[in-house]
Amino acid sequence: MSKKTTGYILLITVALASIITLLYEFNIVAVPASVMVAVRWVTAAVLLMNALVRRNLTTWILTCMIWGIFVGLDFPNAARALQPLSQGFIKLVKTIVGPILFSTLVFGIAGHSDLKQVGRMAWKSMLYFFCATTCAIFIGLGAINLTRAGVGIDIEHMPHEELPQTSALSDADKVALEHIDESAHWLFKFSTFFRDTFPENIVKSIYENKVLQIVVFAVIFGIGLAMVEEKKRKPLVDFTESLSEAMFKFTNLVMLFAPIGVGAAMAYTVGHLGVDILKNLFMLLATLYLALICFLLLVLLPVALYLKIPVKQFVNAIKEPVSIAFATTSSDAALPKAMSAMEKFGVPRRIVSFVIPTGYSFNLDGTSLYLSLASIFVAQAAGIHLSFGQQLMIAFTLMITSKGVAAVPRASLIVLIATADQFGLPVFVIAAILGIDELMDMARTSVNVIGNCLATVVVAKWEGDFDEAAPFRVDTDEDGIKEIAEVIEEGPENETRS
Repeated sequence: MSKKTTGYILLITVALASIITLLYEFNIVAVPASVMVAVRWVTAAVLLMNALVRRNLTTWILTCMIWGIFVGLDFPNAARALQPLSQGFIKLVKTIVGPILFSTLVFGIAGHSDLKQVGRMAWKSMLYFFCATTCAIFIGLGAINLTRAGVGIDIEHMPHEELPQTSALSDADKVALEHIDESAHWLFKFSTFFRDTFPENIVKSIYENKVLQIVVFAVIFGIGLAMVEEKKRKPLVDFTESLSEAMFKFTNLVMLFAPIGVGAAMAYTVGHLGVDILKNLFMLLATLYLALICFLLLVLLPVALYLKIPVKQFVNAIKEPVSIAFATTSSDAALPKAMSAMEKFGVPRRIVSFVIPTGYSFNLDGTSLYLSLASIFVAQAAGIHLSFGQQLMIAFTLMITSKGVAAVPRASLIVLIATADQFGLPVFVIAAILGIDELMDMARTSVNVIGNCLATVVVAKWEGDFDEAAPFRVDTDEDGIKEIAEVIEEGPENETRS
């Protein structure tokens, strides 16, 4: 069957399924539950047929994502049992993060020996990150004050779960705080953030996936290597180049498991939370999604149009890493694909390898917006009135304390909990948000990835190093599947001889 015919069948099936679902949800027509199950699985069968015909990794990821939703709805117990598959996928991807960050950053700095360019990239990136996250914070504050989603919330009937036992400070820091006046506590906490950006052991940092610490070590190591004479520098530069190339190929292999990992993640989410949770906290959820859409349309889209970035091609380039980030709620899972996608899009590797890892700590657009919105929601739900000045203070404090947490699922919730006591916000309300945090994390993590991908193009344009023709080139083996199949079929020895 041709792709065109399959596409028409899929379009008709999805349209009919959507109409029947709307009739069922709004009680316009009495549709039996058994009919809805049949509609879901007929749609699932058509999606599977479409994926088999197209044989495209992105199509498989989206198909498995929807299959995961259906499994979660109709077989919740089985769906919850699939969580280890999604955890396994994320663990596999995390093995890529440390080596790929280290190798690409060191090669990007030492391979070109242009330390002035590294400095330029640093201040340009930071300036863009600050402007973008500030816009996100104000949009979040505006959205929650407009919808007032927390006002009138019945706290007792919200889903309560046990909060993570966590603290933003170590035990040693808590002891140190006891000997510091309360007026200077904020300065001590701010200082600990900078202290914790420096690794005491690079192997430990890679093991714990401390993205910012890996970046700092790689940058300093790269600068040191660039200062070494050519004869002694070349072996290490060649090694890092080979390592980065190998890790990108390794990524292509790992991503073949992405549809299963993504599908299992979605199945667990729906099976664990159910769909009723959307009705309980619909206003909060809708406010976040609408605010994130506004940020995309009012901030990121104008930036792209102003710089004459081909929007359609950019969307096609990032759709795969964004879909992975949405389903797994982890920026780590999307990082390797995001880096390779931006490189294919026309951004030089030295810029991609610097901007995206740095952005994972400093350009958390979705997380910043969520934190400003969620903190005011908590105050509204508890009946606490906050002035605009107090709201701004909370929002900017959260922006500082959130640095370096985007790669970890639901870490922003932990930051929210750790900061609540400082401003007198009730922690039990945050416990209620925990019930839908995974659904919110999907959206904010996706926006984090989109914002960081766009940031690489912005810096490349600013540096005058963007390949304008690259977005329009046709990649016949986008996912590396054909290349992998050829290597398996021919064997590495045949490939070497050829």
